[in-house]
Amino acid sequence: MDKCVFIHTNERQWLGALVAQYSFRRNSAHADKFDVRFIHTKDYPYLREKEGQTFLRGGTTREWHMDDLQSFTPLRFQPPRLMNHTGRAVLTDPDIFAVGDIYELLDRDMQGAAVMGRHRSAKEGKGYQVATSVMLMDCARLTHWDPEGDFDALFRFEKDYKEWMVLAYEDPANIGYLEDYWNDFDHLDANTRLLHNTKRRTQPWKTGLPVDYTPADKFKDKPLLASANRLRAKVFGEYGLLGRYREHPDNKQEAFFFGLLKECLEHGHVSEELVRDEISKNHVRHDAFEVLERTPPLASIAA
Repeated sequence: MDKCVFIHTNERQWLGALVAQYSFRRNSAHADKFDVRFIHTKDYPYLREKEGQTFLRGGTTREWHMDDLQSFTPLRFQPPRLMNHTGRAVLTDPDIFAVGDIYELLDRDMQGAAVMGRHRSAKEGKGYQVATSVMLMDCARLTHWDPEGDFDALFRFEKDYKEWMVLAYEDPANIGYLEDYWNDFDHLDANTRLLHNTKRRTQPWKTGLPVDYTPADKFKDKPLLASANRLRAKVFGEYGLLGRYREHPDNKQEAFFFGLLKECLEHGHVSEELVRDEISKNHVRHDAFEVLERTPPLASIAA
């Protein structure tokens, strides 16, 4: 097909990715007009080859680890190549779930842009930044993207991860901006089209588990705190003393995810065995089945 949704993921977010895949088809009136495919870290060995090496992120260095919750992010730029530089693609994180019809995004007028995403931040000086966790791409116009080469450049300190992730290296003339509701950051209302549980510590399917991601480096201008954070990681491990995932503050968002998961189990899209295996790996909260029992069914989709 000439239209495809790509969900990039790793082992730690596999259940989320499966639920996301289900949501895109469930909530579209045109599910027969697009594919939904995964881009999985296990299929891209160049990521693992950099294990333990340092790369440039936010003007400082950090070690690359495949077991980080978000080790899939360098794969965001693969869809044009996977589409043979034809047609339209949407790229999403595995913690993004369709509330509206994704086909409306795939079929929209891009008004001359080659790639579109929402504004990442409203803060002064950051207006150019694109939240690449959801991107709409005209694949024929992105032949210059080189995901593996750009990833390698991070480790030569020629490119900065944070700049890469917000499309700072892209010609601004190629970029268009989506409405925020196509990538709604932990916000769910009647206008939301794609719900993004972007605050990792409160992802609803991970409540109570030990934190397994590297927090954003907010200490580069505070040398003493930065040194203390590095010492913490060295003594206690990369995720040591980082605490546990917390309950999501919006009960509706927890109910939405588990409502989707309940349907996935009922329709055989996800098996009980898989969920229990993910629980045993500490990828999914240990009380997931208890939460499922108390979660009401989702409203049906009008034909």
